[in-house]
Amino acid sequence: MDNNKEILEMKTAYQKLFNKQQFDAAELDYVSFEEQKAALNVLAEIGHSGISVFDFFRQEHIFYSPNFCVLLGYDVEKIQQEALDFMESKIHPEDYGVLLQNSMSAMKFLYAFSPDEKYNYKFISEFRLQDASGKYTRMIEQHQALKLDSRGNIWLSMSIIDVSPNQQETDSVNSRLFNFRTGKSIPLTTTLRNSQQKLTNREKEILRMVKGGLLSKEISDKLSISVHTVNTHRQRVLEKLGANNSHEAVVLASKLGLLD
Repeated sequence: MDNNKEILEMKTAYQKLFNKQQFDAAELDYVSFEEQKAALNVLAEIGHSGISVFDFFRQEHIFYSPNFCVLLGYDVEKIQQEALDFMESKIHPEDYGVLLQNSMSAMKFLYAFSPDEKYNYKFISEFRLQDASGKYTRMIEQHQALKLDSRGNIWLSMSIIDVSPNQQETDSVNSRLFNFRTGKSIPLTTTLRNSQQKLTNREKEILRMVKGGLLSKEISDKLSISVHTVNTHRQRVLEKLGANNSHEAVVLASKLGLLD
């Protein structure tokens, strides 16, 4: 599969994720949000950060802080006019597909969380963005739910973007879901190639057994395969999911629906 086709398929899947949430337009209180804009502008000014708000119902940005473009040197009116297309076009080509995949993974997790959990998490990514001079700068962006509707759908999401303290050109996209109440993170960093790798039926079978509390030797006996083979499968699962350990892999796979 060529890269352009791969990106197009991911964008189609991304759009389907957006459409999973069903809203009642009559209950969305835009008046109360208008009253929050002044506070968001103050927050942006104090933190010297760019702040934007994305509307999941309208599927568009409905707010940019006046200083949003100071970081990159762009005209905020131009960004508002071209919206998502403008910002997407400035992401480094090598980072775009990975960032898109990680964003989809984050959305799947957030959709599965309870309303309270959705408010507790930030989706944090580091990636390269082109400034007005044509230079790529590594940025760090934090997304978090700003408002939910009565069904628990994410209605408004706030983004805070800054220049990353890490400007190593060789570093790839780094994404994670961070629970700021517990301090725990769910890593989402992947590569475009690995993002397309699916867990095999055997890997899913073994991961379900791990979820059930079985040790490698017990799994080996049940499946009539060697312990070495079991451990090889477990290691491949960790690599595909970007997990640090088996517990994390089980949580990730379960949230993503891979063990259903």
